[in-house]
Amino acid sequence: MTLQDTLEKQVKIAFNNLFNAQLDAVEFQATRKEFAGDITVVVFPMLRVVKGNPVQIGQQLGEYLVEHVEEVKAFNVVKGFLNLEISDAYYLKFFNTIQGNSTYGFKAPQEGDKAVMVEYSSPNTNKPLHLGHVRNVLLGYSVSEILKASGKKVYKTQIINDRGIHICKSMLAWQRFGNEETPESAGLKGDKFVGNYYVEFDKVYKAEISELMAQGQSEEDAKKNAPILLEAQDMLRKWEAGDEDTVALWKTMNQWVYDGFDVTYENIGVDFDKNYYESETYLLGKEFIAEGLKSGVFFKKDDGSVWCDLTDEGLDEKIVLRSDGTAVYMTQDIGTAIQRIKDYPDVGGMVYTVANEQDYHFKVLFLILKRLGFDWAKNLFHLSYGMVDLPSGKMKSREGTVVDADELIEEMANTAEDISKELGKLDDYSETERKQLYKTIGLGALKYYILKVDPKKRILFDPKDSIDFQGNTGPFIQYTYARIQSILRRAEQLSISEADLKTVELHEKEKQLLKQLALFPETIQNGAEQHSPALIANYTYDLVKDFNSFYQNVSIFGADSETEKTFRVALSHAVGTTIKNAFMVLGIDVPEQM
Repeated sequence: MTLQDTLEKQVKIAFNNLFNAQLDAVEFQATRKEFAGDITVVVFPMLRVVKGNPVQIGQQLGEYLVEHVEEVKAFNVVKGFLNLEISDAYYLKFFNTIQGNSTYGFKAPQEGDKAVMVEYSSPNTNKPLHLGHVRNVLLGYSVSEILKASGKKVYKTQIINDRGIHICKSMLAWQRFGNEETPESAGLKGDKFVGNYYVEFDKVYKAEISELMAQGQSEEDAKKNAPILLEAQDMLRKWEAGDEDTVALWKTMNQWVYDGFDVTYENIGVDFDKNYYESETYLLGKEFIAEGLKSGVFFKKDDGSVWCDLTDEGLDEKIVLRSDGTAVYMTQDIGTAIQRIKDYPDVGGMVYTVANEQDYHFKVLFLILKRLGFDWAKNLFHLSYGMVDLPSGKMKSREGTVVDADELIEEMANTAEDISKELGKLDDYSETERKQLYKTIGLGALKYYILKVDPKKRILFDPKDSIDFQGNTGPFIQYTYARIQSILRRAEQLSISEADLKTVELHEKEKQLLKQLALFPETIQNGAEQHSPALIANYTYDLVKDFNSFYQNVSIFGADSETEKTFRVALSHAVGTTIKNAFMVLGIDVPEQM
C-alpha cells in the first residue's frame, strides 16, 4: 500500500470520527517548497460534505492524524491546505523493503491476465529505415517494455509492407540498371542497396514526365503515361498473377531488405516476437465484410461497393470493399487484427504505433471492429505520434534526402566521441572500450531525446543538443549512473541492516531522494496506462537531479558514523538500480564507467 493509500484511508476515518460524515475521496498534492511537509491534503472539496471554515477543518484533521497515525509526525495548515510531515521511520521502513531489489518498480504478470500485442516499425521494403522510423521503433519498443514492467504479458510485432507498386519500382530499376549487382558485390546493406534503385526509378520517372510534357501532355497525363511507371504497374499485375520470374525476383530483393533491417534493429537494440507480411495479409478481411453485410454493419451501394456508415459517430461513410470486389487497406487491417487474435488467443488488446497522419484511419478501424462484435476491440489503442524534423527541414525518401537510421546511429557515436574527447574523461580506456562507450552514449542520447517528449508532440531533433552532458539528456543521466557505480566500487558493503536503519536520522536531501524513489512503481503503472515513455524519462531526470543535489550537499564517505555512511551507500545503490530499471524500459543502456 502506498503512502497516499494509507493516508486516504486514515483521513476518511478521521473525517468520519470528527464530523460524523463520509468522504468518497481525498484529494492530495505535493507540498509546495515554501512550506514544511511531504504531502498535502486539499481541504476545500470536503466543504461539499461538511460546512465550515477550511482552516479549522484542516486543523482538527491534522491534530487527529498526528495523534492516531504513526506515519504523520507534524502538520501545518495554510488556508485550505493541510500539509503533513511524514516520519523518518516511514521512509526508512519503505527503504528496507526495496534495498537490494534488482527489479524494483516492476510487477510480474498475473495468471489469467490478458496479453497485449504492440505493433511498431512496419516498414516498406523499398528503402532503409530512416529517422521517422526511429521514433516509431523507439516508442513501440519502449511502450512494450513499460507494459511488461507494469505486469502485462506482451507480444511485439510488425507488419512489413512487402507488396505493391513501391517494391515493383525498385525491382524494375534493378532489372534495368543493376547488371546482376548484389548487396555483397556492391558492399552495401541490402535495404540501402534496394533503396538506391527506388531513388534511381524516381530519377528516370521524373525525366520521362518532363519529356512527355515537352511533347504537349499535361503534367497529370504525363505522370500517368510515363513508360517506366506503366512498366512497373505491369510488373505488379504479374506479381499478383503469380508470374514465376517476377515472384522469384520479389523474394530475392525483399530478402536483401530483411537482412538489412535485421542489422539496423540489432544496432538500435529492438526486437520482435512475430513478423506479419502484407503479401500474406492483404486478402484477409473479406469474409468478415460478408458477415458484416448480413448483420447490417455494412451496406452495399448500387455499384456493388461495400461501405460502413459512421455518420452517427461524427465520422463519414467508409469504403471497405471496392465495386470490383477488391480489398482496401481498411479491409486488410480488419482481417489482420482478427488473425492476430487467432494466432495469439491470450491477447486482449493491441497497441498500434503509427504516425498521427493515420489518426482517422484508426478511429474508423476500431469502431468497425467493435461493431463486428469483437470484445477485445474496446482494448485497442493508437499510439499516435508527431513527426521528427531536422534543422535542415523535411525528408523525402524517393529523392534520397532522408536521414538514414544506420548513418544517424554512427553520427551519434561520432558526436559522443568528439564531446568525450573535449571533456577528457576516458584517458584510461582501451580503444575497444571507448568505441563501445561512444555507441552507448550516442544511442542513449538519441533514444532519450526522442522518448522524453510526449509522443503526440512534433520533435525538432538536433544531434549535438542531445549529447550535452548537462541538463535533461541521456548522457547526463548515464554519467550520474556511472558516478554511483564509482561510489559503490569504493564501498565495503551495499546494504544496511534493519536494526541499523532504525537508528538513522534523515537529512532533508536523503528524505527527498526516498520520496522520489517511492514514486517509481506508480510512474511505471502510469506510463503503461498512458502509453508514454516520456513519463518514465522525465521521472528519471528528476531522480537524478535529486541524487546530484544529495551528492553535493551530503558527504557519503565523510559521514559522522559508520551507520550513516553505510546507509548513504545503500541509498546510492537503490538510486542506481532505479535509474538502470527506468532506462531498461526505455531501451537505453547504462555504462559502469564514463
